[in-house]
This record gives sequence, structure tokens and C-alpha cells, in this order.
Amino acid sequence: MRSLLSAVCILGSASSLFAQNTSSLIIQNPSAFERKEVISIPFENFKKHFELKDSIFSIIDQGSKKPLIYQLEKRGKSTPQNVLIAVYIAAKGKIELTVSSAIPSKTANKVFARYVPERKDDFAWENNVVAFRAYGKTLEGTSEDAQGFDYWAKRTDELIIDEWYRTGDYHADHGKGLDYYSVGQTLGVGDIAIYFDKQIHYTKHYRQYEILDNGPIRASFKLIYEPQEINGQKIGIEKEISIDAESQLSKINVRVHNATAATTPIVIGIAKRKEANPVIAIDKKANFFAYWEPEQHGNITGTALLLPEVKKDFMDTPNQFLWSVTAKNNQSLTYYMGAAFNKAGKITSMDAWKNYLKQASEQIHKPFTISYKK
Repeated sequence: MRSLLSAVCILGSASSLFAQNTSSLIIQNPSAFERKEVISIPFENFKKHFELKDSIFSIIDQGSKKPLIYQLEKRGKSTPQNVLIAVYIAAKGKIELTVSSAIPSKTANKVFARYVPERKDDFAWENNVVAFRAYGKTLEGTSEDAQGFDYWAKRTDELIIDEWYRTGDYHADHGKGLDYYSVGQTLGVGDIAIYFDKQIHYTKHYRQYEILDNGPIRASFKLIYEPQEINGQKIGIEKEISIDAESQLSKINVRVHNATAATTPIVIGIAKRKEANPVIAIDKKANFFAYWEPEQHGNITGTALLLPEVKKDFMDTPNQFLWSVTAKNNQSLTYYMGAAFNKAGKITSMDAWKNYLKQASEQIHKPFTISYKK
């Protein structure tokens, strides 16, 4: 089901709002460009500051006097862990937020994730600009089997996963985009594989999943891969994946559980096409790799990896670009992967894609500053 949050987590009309107290939050943008993103505040801190009696409230931008969309993030638990707020702040600007006891009204989800048993155990996720999927157990060994993360080139703000799976007609563009991205025996858009003795060792597909949150502005879930013996070492993998509204990128937290060694060599990859001179960029300062694929019948996809502050080595192989990194046992390794479709009209060139990734990198390294005001 797509509508997984009650109205208490979503905002609507401000007509009946009234202030509970004079407390507020000041959110400042340290960047020289405008930023639209989702911020996270520990729920207990938020609740204490605003003296909330329950989880029914609205968040108001004092400048515009309008309510903001928010979500109570539970991270798979029974109670809220964080307050997620969708904010838009001008370059070097700031906003002041207050809280009222008004009951918020419903709004449409901008993110969605679900298990897809009707299509060979796919697991798919999307927001209002991109869509991805991971392959499941039933696909293994079939003629359709592929390894990495797939990308659906959507060009609509609508959520399309349910519609496309229901119709099965998503390899032709009927105005909302299409699935033309080829994964095959590669890591697709930013998946990982074990890497021993200069050889890629693909694991079996995921065996279990857990949905942690599902909107309206962040979806997050876990994919769990059963332990298997690779190069004499018994290795299990867990991936926690999240996607925020408006973002071209998914955040990936990988945990490798190696029963034999303290560290495990892995690679993170991007599928490569067969053009003579691929259009790529490696930005060591912003820690990203970007690829602008060759045109196919007017369709162009840009893909990318963003690895903040992780020691890595780049490799250009015949069918994929790889970053080799070392995963420490049972510790989270965080990176971002993403894509853009030229026909979506937002990112239509390699220059625009690189600029987007530079700004995304700065958003990670220079988060909004949040201060409490009484």
C-alpha cells in the first residue's frame, strides 16, 4: 500500500493554525546556491523544544506563514525516531520554523518502495524524479538474470512503479518515460560486488527485505543477502537504502559481515556502454564519478557515484567503471548512487549533471545549520 502514513505525518491548509508557544527553529543554508532537501531532527529533541504533548502538529514557515511537509521517521521501530522536514532555502538564506497544534491534512507521497513478488522478487523504489530496482531470488539462473541496480528513466513527477508493473508495458515511452537501461552482467547503477584477486565475485540476489519508512518524503528499506562462501571466506551483506523527495540520488549504507576476515575488498560499479570515447568525469574534490551515456533513439541517461571521504581506486574495465574500496567488518560504508534522464528536462547535459553532483556533494559536506530558539 502506498498510503502508509496517517494524516498526522502530513501537512495541509494553514487556515486553522495557532501557535502553541514562542519556540522556533532557525535553519540556515551555508551554500552559495539555493537548496531544496529533507532535513532530519531527532524527534525527542524536537518534542522537548516545542513542548509537544502528542504527535499531532503542524510545522509553519514563519516567513511565508505556510505549513511545510514533514514525516515522522520511525526507521522500522514503533515510535518516531526523527522529524523529517522538506525545506527550500535560498543561497546563504535562512528560515524560521514554528509548531502549532493544528491537525495536518493529507498530501500525496513523493516517495515509494515495495517488494514486487509478481515480477520475480524485484524490489523497486522511487521518488518524484527517479526510479530504481534490485533483482531478487526468482530471477537467478533465468535468461533475464542481471546483477546490479536497474534504473527506470521516468519523466513525470508521478509515482509509476505500481502502474508500470501492473501493465507490464514499460519498455516503450508513453509520456512518462521507460525502462531502457541495460544492466546485464554489470553492477548497473551503483551496486557492489566482492573483489578478490582482481576478480569480481557477484553474490546471489537479496533474500530478505525490510521496509523501514515509506513516505511521504523519505522511503528507506533493507535488503539482506544470505551468507555465502566466496574465495574461501563466508560473507553476508546487508544494504540499507533510502531515497528523499526531489533527489536524483539514493543513499546506500552497506554492511559486510565476514566470518573469516576483518576487512573485505569490494567494488562499486557503473555499467559502461560500447562507445569509443565515453563521456566521464572524476571530481576528486567533490568525490564523485559521473558518466553521460551515449544517445539511444533520443534517450540519454547520466549515472553517477558519490563516495564522500572514502579511500578508493578507480578502474576502467571493458564493461563497467569501478571504484575499489575496503569494507570494514560489520561497519557501515556509506555512498550515493543516482541517475538522470535527459527527457525529464531537468538535467540535459553532462555539464548540468556535474554541476548537480558538485552541489549534492556540498550538501553532504556542509549540511544546514539548525539552532533552537526560545
